[in-house]
Amino acid sequence: MKNNRLPLIVGAFISIALIVAIFVVYNYKNNQVNSATDEQPKTTETNKTTEQDSTATEKPDNTETPAKPEQQPDENGYLPNQTLPTEPTYINGILLANKIYPLPSTFAPEENPEAREALNQMLAAAKQQGFDLVAFSGYRSFEYQTTLYDNYVKRDGQAAADRYSARPGYSEHQTGLAFDIGERGKEDVWLTEEFGETPAGQWLFAHAQEYGFILRFPQNKEEITGYMYESWHYRYVGKEVAKEITKKNITLEEYLGVK
Repeated sequence: MKNNRLPLIVGAFISIALIVAIFVVYNYKNNQVNSATDEQPKTTETNKTTEQDSTATEKPDNTETPAKPEQQPDENGYLPNQTLPTEPTYINGILLANKIYPLPSTFAPEENPEAREALNQMLAAAKQQGFDLVAFSGYRSFEYQTTLYDNYVKRDGQAAADRYSARPGYSEHQTGLAFDIGERGKEDVWLTEEFGETPAGQWLFAHAQEYGFILRFPQNKEEITGYMYESWHYRYVGKEVAKEITKKNITLEEYLGVK
């Protein structure tokens, strides 16, 4: 009897072992499939979250040039019946203020600290060369520009005033980035073309780019800038931009692609 039962016991043991082996293999494969299925969405979701966070934290870069106005400027360079915008115009991070792209009346940034620091460095460098330069006019509020412009119109007429003074909301001085510069002790040539012919004016024109400034209204560019040549009016744009504009002998409008 014992010998007859042995094959049965062995067979039963083998069957149980096969069943256990099949169960283990099945669970292993099932776990692998589930594991792979769980990991892929997590990776995708992680990537999506990272991309969204990166986009959300990046400062928008306005690289688009504003649409050119459909209207043609009038004889004084302004668009007929133009109203002031609610937001200032930035192109590639550069604030633009001219006869076509004005500023809001409420725009009041005061003097730009970075521009003032660069100005101080430039004036100090000029003094080392024997030129006592001074910025006699900087930031102007909308209200102050209104008074200034109205007085010029009363004195010289609107057509003449529009060649050298900006209407309220159109002045670069309202940006806090522009300065009228002259030589101390030679006030007789302040606000004149003659300043640009003096040694101090020539030094300023040659070295302003090194400190991030450009001559905003150069000679023979009135059709582009809208203003007569102003040897005293300098605008801060940063060193890299200033050097490129000066090297190419172009205006800010040409550099920004709005002319």
